[in-house]
Amino acid sequence: MQAVVLAAGKGTRLQPLTDDKPKVLVEVDGKPIIEDVFDNLLEIGASEFIVVVGYQKEQIIERYGDAYEGVPITYAHQREQLGLAHAILQAEPHVDGDFMLMLGDNVFRANLADVVNRQQEDRADAAFLVEEVPYEEASRYGVLDTNEYGEIVEVMEKPDDPPSNLVMTGFYTFTPAIFHACHLVQPSDRGEYELPDAIDLLIQSGRTIDAIRMDGWRVDVGYPEDRDKAEARLSGDSVPDENGNDDESDGGE
Repeated sequence: MQAVVLAAGKGTRLQPLTDDKPKVLVEVDGKPIIEDVFDNLLEIGASEFIVVVGYQKEQIIERYGDAYEGVPITYAHQREQLGLAHAILQAEPHVDGDFMLMLGDNVFRANLADVVNRQQEDRADAAFLVEEVPYEEASRYGVLDTNEYGEIVEVMEKPDDPPSNLVMTGFYTFTPAIFHACHLVQPSDRGEYELPDAIDLLIQSGRTIDAIRMDGWRVDVGYPEDRDKAEARLSGDSVPDENGNDDESDGGE
């Protein structure tokens, strides 16, 4: 299965770590985040990487060239960072079937293969890994609203008043139906074309969407302290939670 990696962002919130490099080249535990992404995708059978680049794209292209560990890389250029749905559309000409999507700034040690297996077994139009986060953090993410049966009925991007604390992580599988939905998305109040809006269009049109609860952990490296948290997780150290209590990590397994 092809794997699309979104790596176009500037990483403003990661400054000063991104003063001289794109955020996917920020190192965690001695290697760039994007290499951790590649390695995760290789483990679950990626046949080709389609990397969407933008800010300081030359650094990524020069570093990895046309292959990583023998798996070919195709680059797609997002000239303006107009949101994840817009970024996905840059990959459309290179995708020829179902595909995986991973955000290039996430560090995962989780059950990614379960998402791929569900996609292949059920032929869902989308499957993605979800996790519960503290309510006060939910507004940072795409938030899922569910009905009394636990079925996903709506997805909202970074809502001010989240209806739940169940959020999308940075790993998905899709059929090409997602491209049509992305073409239909209108700019949000932030002026971006949001991926949750595209997924919500799939839901409202009756498409099959499967959500798989995360078993393991992930760190969305959006701020310098997130890099430190990811390194602590990988080393097996405890990570203080929001209340100052130690949250034992699952290590690097």
